[in-house]
Amino acid sequence: MSVSPTAVIVLAAGEGTRMKSTMPKVLHPICGKSLVGHALTAARELTPQHLAVVVRHERDRVAAHVSQVAPEAVIADQDDVKGTGRAAECGLLALPPGLTGTVLVTYGDVPLLTSQTLEAMLAQHVRDGCAVTVITASIPDPTGYGRILRDDDGAVSGIVEQKDASPAQQGITEINSGIYAFDAQLLSEALAEVGTDNAQGEKYLTDVIGIARRRGLAVQAHLIDDLWQTEGVNDREQLARLGAELNRRVGRRWMREGVTLVDPETIWIDADVSIGADCTILPGTQLLGATTIGNGVVIGPDCTLRDVEVGDRATLVRTHAELAAVGADATVGPFVHLAPNATVEVGATVAAFTHLGGKDTQA
Repeated sequence: MSVSPTAVIVLAAGEGTRMKSTMPKVLHPICGKSLVGHALTAARELTPQHLAVVVRHERDRVAAHVSQVAPEAVIADQDDVKGTGRAAECGLLALPPGLTGTVLVTYGDVPLLTSQTLEAMLAQHVRDGCAVTVITASIPDPTGYGRILRDDDGAVSGIVEQKDASPAQQGITEINSGIYAFDAQLLSEALAEVGTDNAQGEKYLTDVIGIARRRGLAVQAHLIDDLWQTEGVNDREQLARLGAELNRRVGRRWMREGVTLVDPETIWIDADVSIGADCTILPGTQLLGATTIGNGVVIGPDCTLRDVEVGDRATLVRTHAELAAVGADATVGPFVHLAPNATVEVGATVAAFTHLGGKDTQA
């Protein structure tokens, strides 16, 4: 039986200076959603009792976006105290006092993290009666990550940040993802004790582990093999790399569902697109937004459809369409533009080099 968390706190307060952008980092899109949108999708699929998003940089822009994609989320403002510990504390303070149960802490810039992984961590955390469970991974080059410290029994004894690690600790390859399950009462009490006496002068969320251990409470790691789920976006190169990997995973899922992708590396499919069985998608095609494709449809090559509804057995060739509707058994293209609200009726043909405006219907 699945267990729902009491709360999920998504940390999304960072400035993201390495993006070199006027847009807040967590609002940059991949696969049709913002980075924070992917984080919120994973969180919401767990059906938590409470959902909080911690904001600071470009606060109003991020808060407005969060309210659009997750209206039930509580916006928590981080103050001038730096660090993930303070961010999580601000998230807790925005929620009802005296919470019990499990609180998950995730990040707004880790877009490949899935609800299935969070659910598995949560199940382990509850089953083993842990005070803290952290998602970890082993990577060849752990530079920049916090290292997982284990005792002789294999339990997690602590996490040391890169800048605070000794040379021996820097040789550890098991890294902290920063994604946790906490006992709610412990988290609240421990964060009140955590200070900023470290190389960065920040309030570290990792210090909660030491407090839990001193209290004799269980701390465990949930080790995963899929390193992509621990990787955050810090610059445009990572944005592109994670976007390509996420697109590869979306394409693989649709191929397993009975869709033919003739050249998957040149086909881009957003996360919210729906595709029916026995469809064929040809090279150079982009299916974007909330596009819905029926059964037995052939699309491409070189089509771009955004928020388009396509009926069964339709064929579209070198077509650009947005907010349009194409009926079943219709034939469109090549070199056709369908403007928003354009409609192609069932069985109709739209000849080459045609533009259908917003009020046009091709019958």
